[in-house]
Amino acid sequence: MSDHQAQTCRYLNHLGERCHAPSLESEFCYWHDCTVDKSDPDTAEKLEAYARRGGMMHGIFLQHANLENLNLVNHGSSKGFDLTGADLYRANLRGAHLFNIVLIRASLMKTDLSHANLHCAHLEECNLLGVKLHGAKIEHIKTGKTILQESAAKNSQAQEEYKEASDYYEQAEEIYRNLRKTSESQGLFTLAGPYLRKELTMRRYQDPLYSANRLYSKIVDLFCGYGEDPLRVVLFSWVIILASSFFYYLFGLRFAGEYQAFSLQSSLEDNVIFFFECLYYSVVTFTTLGYGDFIPVGFSRLVAALEAFTGSFTLALFVVVFVKKMTR
Repeated sequence: MSDHQAQTCRYLNHLGERCHAPSLESEFCYWHDCTVDKSDPDTAEKLEAYARRGGMMHGIFLQHANLENLNLVNHGSSKGFDLTGADLYRANLRGAHLFNIVLIRASLMKTDLSHANLHCAHLEECNLLGVKLHGAKIEHIKTGKTILQESAAKNSQAQEEYKEASDYYEQAEEIYRNLRKTSESQGLFTLAGPYLRKELTMRRYQDPLYSANRLYSKIVDLFCGYGEDPLRVVLFSWVIILASSFFYYLFGLRFAGEYQAFSLQSSLEDNVIFFFECLYYSVVTFTTLGYGDFIPVGFSRLVAALEAFTGSFTLALFVVVFVKKMTR
């Protein structure tokens, strides 16, 4: 090992890049040494200077660090400072300016981000358990499709470690609830909606696989995305209409006193025309218009009764979900 390497930090990031800051006795620099106390009042000022000198920000240890009012906005650049893999456990970041900051795979567990500016922050695969976001600006934050605890829960479930998976799902529910409440408090309902769906989905996964609560929750999710997706209601409506049309097509309807049903003896044209008549009757039944030109017979009566009941419920559900979304 050369003298230069011996005097510089031995930290290597996930890309194989080395930190060139002066090392301490631990062979790590001030920022990558997990044993150094960073609770001094001037820690924020030191970190700002280190970042603007181009210091290696990946994987820095900031546990319990006093970083109140820290300004890590990378002015004049389209990219924010990159703190990928940083450890900010219980750090004080109240009022910090962190616009466009990169905290991918970082730990923000129990970090105090009250009144911090997190606009456009990259928080993918970040540990957000217990993070304090009171008054924090979180517009356009990026948390990815799944958070860290959700991915861990799925991995544990795949390995049949169900107790551990349930614990991770509970943590994920707490995190999504925190993000949802913070979004709602700022009027960011477009952001809050997906977090609400995730929160309720994580709660569902904690129930036993074949329990009534889990089944009911899954049905509500499929029908309307927990009240956040009106298009799901429309899609479900068309599925019911088409499925009912198929049953009417097979079991028959009566029109002008004449019984009609699919028949191999009928021509292709007649069968196609009758299918569209069944589709028309299904729409009329689903919307409970009831013109009376077609009359169900046999098993078609049961299908018509179920479709009419489902249709009246689904139309009311669509109005509720749609109005909820529009009034936001």
